[in-house]
Amino acid sequence: MSAPDPLAEAAEVRAFWQHLGLPGLIDVHTHFMPQNVLDKVWAYFDAAGPLTGRPWPITYREAEEQRVARLREFGVQAFTAMLYPHKPGMAEWLNAWAAGFAARTPDCLHTATFHPEPGAAGYVARALEGGARVFKAHLQVGGWDPRDEALDEVWGRLADAGTPVVTHCGSGPVPGKHTGPGPIGEVLARHPRLVLVVAHLGMDEYADFLDLAERYPGVRLDTTMAFTDFAEQTAPFPRAELPRLRALGDRVLLGSDFPNIPYPYGHQLEALDRLGLGEEWLRAVLHDNAAALFGM
Repeated sequence: MSAPDPLAEAAEVRAFWQHLGLPGLIDVHTHFMPQNVLDKVWAYFDAAGPLTGRPWPITYREAEEQRVARLREFGVQAFTAMLYPHKPGMAEWLNAWAAGFAARTPDCLHTATFHPEPGAAGYVARALEGGARVFKAHLQVGGWDPRDEALDEVWGRLADAGTPVVTHCGSGPVPGKHTGPGPIGEVLARHPRLVLVVAHLGMDEYADFLDLAERYPGVRLDTTMAFTDFAEQTAPFPRAELPRLRALGDRVLLGSDFPNIPYPYGHQLEALDRLGLGEEWLRAVLHDNAAALFGM
């Protein structure tokens, strides 16, 4: 799939948030990573691998500088470099790359990651000392148990620091051995102050993750791919739960999965708008909640 015309698309996205009176967007779920790693991720999507479940064309298959420029043209004031290891020994190297990316990309929130392995607590502490503002954990791709004893100190450090952890812990698009609300719910029970950002609204166990958000004030939900035509085909959000989502409006954050999305960026915004939850809710989700969380 080819990316949309840049000028026309940027104008449409900007018009959307300008109509709401916002200064721009804050997107907490965008992917930047070393090119050799990203190439493997794209190859996996191209092959419709078992963790995707179906064909998944990449809309923004562009060079790094072009992808950064696109987000800026959309008016995204801050974004992340969601990256994650699929095996031990990768996380610290990815963190070094992410620190360099953040240093040369000031509108990127300095992102880091971890894996259950000896030394994880040490390199997470060093990442925090080096200015990391958000972490990424991917239970589906990593295939690890968040309750692993090797991570208990990691979760504790992050809870103490109040640093958000964007975590793919829901079972969509394909369940993993340790996905679902149970394993990560036990982590929250041990570390109730953890600022856990549940990726994809917990797709497709939406109601269960709304339960966790209502139980733990540190839990946030990001909108990544939720409500889009692509996601609604296989994991529709139950409309009966919309009042709960509206009530949690101060803890819902815009996420997109850019660049690894099979549709134009603006479709995520349109999908949220057509829920009919109101402009105040949209302003909070698209900008204000993340601005408060990251002190912007």
